[in-house]
Amino acid sequence: MKYLLIVLVILLLFGTKKLPELGKSLGQSLREFKDATKGLADEDEKKQDQS
Repeated sequence: MKYLLIVLVILLLFGTKKLPELGKSLGQSLREFKDATKGLADEDEKKQDQS
C-alpha cells in the first residue's frame, strides 16, 4: 500500500512526461556509483595483496 502511495506522489510531483528521464538518470547514477565502489574495493584488495 505504501509503495502505491509513493508512486502516486512521484507522479503528481513530476508528471508522466518526466518519469522516463528521471528513471534514465537514476539508472546512470546508480551504475556510476556501483562502478566507483567496485573500483574502491579493487584498490583495497590490491593494497592488501601488496602488504
